[in-house]
Amino acid sequence: MVYYDMWNIMELFKKRQKEAEYKKQALKQALKAKYQTFQYLLEQNNAVLMLMADMQEKLSGEYLFDRQYLSSRVDLISNGVLRIIQDLNVLSLSGGKYRKLYDRYNGITANINTVLLHKTVIPVGGLVIPLDELTKEDVAVAGGKIANLGELKNKLGLPAPDGFVITAYAFKRFMEHNRIADRIADSLSSVESKDAEGLNRVSAEIQDLVAKAEIPADVKNAIQQAVENLSSPAPRPPIPDPLTLAVRSSAIHEDGEFSFAGQYATFLHVPREQALTKYREVVASLFTPRAVFYYKTKGFSEEDMVMAVGILRMIPSKAGGVIYTRDPNNPENEHVIINAAYGLCKTVVDGTITPESYIVSRHPDGVIIGKRASGQESMFIAGQAGNIVETSVPEHLRGKQCVSDDAISTISNYARKIEKHYGSPQDIEWVIDEEDRLYILQTRPLRTFIREPAPVPTRVAGRQILLDKGVIACKGVASGKAFILRNEDQLADFPEGGVLVAKHTSPRFVTIMNKAAAIITDVGGVAGHMASLSREYRIPTILDAEVATSVIKHGQEITVDAVNCNVYDGRVQELLEFATKKREPFKDTRLFKLLEAALRHIVPLGLVDPAEGNFRPEACATLHDITRFSHEMAMREMFMTGEGQDPEETPAIELKAGIPLSAVLLDIDGGVRETGKIFARTEDVSSVPFSAFLRGLKAMRWPEPRPADAKGFLGMIAHTASVPEEELRLTAQKSFAIV
Repeated sequence: MVYYDMWNIMELFKKRQKEAEYKKQALKQALKAKYQTFQYLLEQNNAVLMLMADMQEKLSGEYLFDRQYLSSRVDLISNGVLRIIQDLNVLSLSGGKYRKLYDRYNGITANINTVLLHKTVIPVGGLVIPLDELTKEDVAVAGGKIANLGELKNKLGLPAPDGFVITAYAFKRFMEHNRIADRIADSLSSVESKDAEGLNRVSAEIQDLVAKAEIPADVKNAIQQAVENLSSPAPRPPIPDPLTLAVRSSAIHEDGEFSFAGQYATFLHVPREQALTKYREVVASLFTPRAVFYYKTKGFSEEDMVMAVGILRMIPSKAGGVIYTRDPNNPENEHVIINAAYGLCKTVVDGTITPESYIVSRHPDGVIIGKRASGQESMFIAGQAGNIVETSVPEHLRGKQCVSDDAISTISNYARKIEKHYGSPQDIEWVIDEEDRLYILQTRPLRTFIREPAPVPTRVAGRQILLDKGVIACKGVASGKAFILRNEDQLADFPEGGVLVAKHTSPRFVTIMNKAAAIITDVGGVAGHMASLSREYRIPTILDAEVATSVIKHGQEITVDAVNCNVYDGRVQELLEFATKKREPFKDTRLFKLLEAALRHIVPLGLVDPAEGNFRPEACATLHDITRFSHEMAMREMFMTGEGQDPEETPAIELKAGIPLSAVLLDIDGGVRETGKIFARTEDVSSVPFSAFLRGLKAMRWPEPRPADAKGFLGMIAHTASVPEEELRLTAQKSFAIV
């Protein structure tokens, strides 16, 4: 009987040993799982903070980024913060202790989405609208270019061609009819602005898709009827027969706050029977690589890209050009600048020639105070077969003004009237027909710069000047290796920080303006499309340098002084000290403003001191607040005893290292050799990094014995976790080292 009782006791003891071992292993596994969750949370915390820092760096205004960058970074941060909240709730024993963070997270991300998801609304209305019925208030219907032309004609009574607009609603009908809007948006959102090869590929695919798309019957009929109405007899100046058309882009965001200068197609001298074909081609130009690059770097979404198209009566042009109502580099000097050329004014805006230029005074009004001849030898005119042909300027016209002084005076008067009406400097395109009648073709805001007096020396002694001629399109100083462009296909090879040196200007140069330090061309004028773009991107630019491509060598290090119109051999540090203070090219873009608005809900940190009463989930106003709060609570959950948890039940081993530090080792994966004891000495620690850590601690000269309490090890935790030592002391009575 005694033997039987002893046997039962032994079995009971063994059973309890097994239960204790099982419980020990279960606790060990639970601790291991908790520690892994803690690690995941810290990894996400670090990743989110790195992303926030990267986005804040873009606020300097010196780095180019696109809408996809902004959207992707916001998504990564939002998803990271959500995982932090989830991990924190897993760390807490209740599993839902911090659920209020979800409410704050949802509210903050809703605010961010409100900032980023603003979409262009296309009003439902007519498919075509006569120019006589449009004003600048109709931008959402007719696009910036044609709406402003209607304003000039109908509000100011200025001469403008007859015509009509194929509306934004017609564009919507066109896209919906062919079911291609979503396909285009998906393709565009998949490529980044810096991916030149990807942009070219996606652009070609989309343009081919649009070119093959069918124009809906109602849109087709409306266009054809409007063309017939345009050709019907009316009390207007005599026009050539047969009627030809100018088919011009008028995107919703074009010629407004953002110029989109030269990014879209315009077709001149179009026979009426080709109106539908050219309409499709203008719509397709919405998706050229340079246009896609421009809209992405300016902060527009795919849904913002909406194209209305203007169809105007073609004016047989004797001469044409561009007026700047102010000098863009020196707007305070009260001058009107006029650039002009024989034939169609496209040669002025596309930069293929150097135009003649005139400076007209405002005080007294209309007095010509400066002239610059161009020596124009060729011009573009309307051909016989409905096309544009290049021809030589007749001998008897060479060297003579293409417009009279009286016409210049009239043009400048119109310019001042337009500027007064809009209340800001304007960039105006005009043309004179064969009967010397003047027409205004478009107006848009002119970007100007007011700079502090430049401390740039006129000449730097001892440095070779390669060029000292030309006109300044955008002031500034920069240095880099010259990239001599012989063919526009070479733009794909343009290096970061290079100086573009080209024969003439081109709107296609916009695709490298994120990388270019400066631009120099042999030919071109300050009123061209590319000059406007260089001012938008604030790239020091010298045009009409005449011999830049022959004097400057490919790969040669040069310094461009676009303040004094000099180009130096080598890197001139005295000038670059000025340059680095002036370059903030993207701060005025829509994208930059979106970044600023989004970051207001992401980065500011209001929860700083955990001891304050507002350190709670409800007080989190930004995603940064949530990460700060979650990090603090994670430290407490991991390194405190925890409600309802007995620390004596954990597989804990007291550290005896011979130093004034009290710590309990929680072994989750063989970090301590199994000794069967409740304490471990230095030699019992098998964790390689913790052993190294202990050797370092033991090698220190301790100023005095530290109390054998929780404060010592918690102090180290506080140092690495940026949590105040006193606060950590209050969160627990024991310190834990996870090994």
